[in-house]
Amino acid sequence: MSPTVEIPGLSFGATQTAVERAIAELRSGRPVVLEDQGQELLAIGVEALDANIAQGFAAVGQGLTRLVLPAPRLTRIGAPRSSAGTIALPDVDLARIETLALRIDGRIDAPVALATTLDVAVLHLLGFALVLPAAIVAPVSASALPHLMRVTKTEIDDFRASQVRSLRVVGRAPVPLEGALDTEFVVFRGGEGLRDQVAIVVGKPDLSGPVPVRLHSACLTGDLFGSLKCDCGDQLRDTVQRMARSSGGILLYLDQEGRGNGIANKMKAYHLQSQGFDTYEADAALGFDLDQRRFDFAAEMLRQLGVTAVEILTNNPQKIAALKAAGIEVAGDRRVLGRPTAENVRYLASKRDRAGHYIDFDALAARASD
Repeated sequence: MSPTVEIPGLSFGATQTAVERAIAELRSGRPVVLEDQGQELLAIGVEALDANIAQGFAAVGQGLTRLVLPAPRLTRIGAPRSSAGTIALPDVDLARIETLALRIDGRIDAPVALATTLDVAVLHLLGFALVLPAAIVAPVSASALPHLMRVTKTEIDDFRASQVRSLRVVGRAPVPLEGALDTEFVVFRGGEGLRDQVAIVVGKPDLSGPVPVRLHSACLTGDLFGSLKCDCGDQLRDTVQRMARSSGGILLYLDQEGRGNGIANKMKAYHLQSQGFDTYEADAALGFDLDQRRFDFAAEMLRQLGVTAVEILTNNPQKIAALKAAGIEVAGDRRVLGRPTAENVRYLASKRDRAGHYIDFDALAARASD
């Protein structure tokens, strides 16, 4: 366990500090060391691998280096399973690693072993860093590589909860919007990795009863640029205007691009969709589950705003269940409709059929004809 900094007035818990530094290292393409009950593992994301790093892992691993892949990626390359697994890399061959971890036509070429708890912790850390969930790992001794960032499995396991506990308001101001002049933006720090989250308070919602609320995950392409591949921008603007026309409400704008995968991985998935994959098939080929998002921090944002009960505006049953599990009363739920387009109809159907979203195509067609 990393020590706590003991400076009077500047004492910080180790959990967030160690994991945040490890996230920064991995996003910068540098390896880190993970520790658990006397075991140590050198790890790096596959995307950062080059010939020099591969040579270093081969030297450190001494024939025990392995590739860690999540279940969706293993299933894609011909080894169906419900949990992460590892493939031995006695030679740390870059071409082989690329085929197994990155290429769409990759196929399994060796036995798959069950991933250890420390292997799985590596994948969780890569998820926090918003890089592809595929890692090269090698066992190391306690005295090896003292210059590298070190983090424990316990710190990784505790990270999400510590982020929720540290969530705080860092700025707020009135921001009049088109169709919603009486609107305040409230910025929270924390919740997901090293990112900020925003609550948009529309009007003066009555906090004594159920408050109309939408949890809206950021979508750069749809919200800002009007992408026709999704209905996110329509849902965002329609929700705010509906709240403004009624008794007000709160929209939480959450930095969870690409169902929690990050903008870079979203673009990789979009590339696969252009080749015929649906939205969930594309994510699975990259190694992602149906949805990486969590909403416990969204519930904490609502609590800090004084909200205890909501009428949630969503098509996603996962959001309803998540708020209930986090202790927020869900008094009701309403649908949010976007515009169907030739480019997004398969996306909407996939969300309905693969993830159980409440999407009524008759209602969408009626909206399109208005």
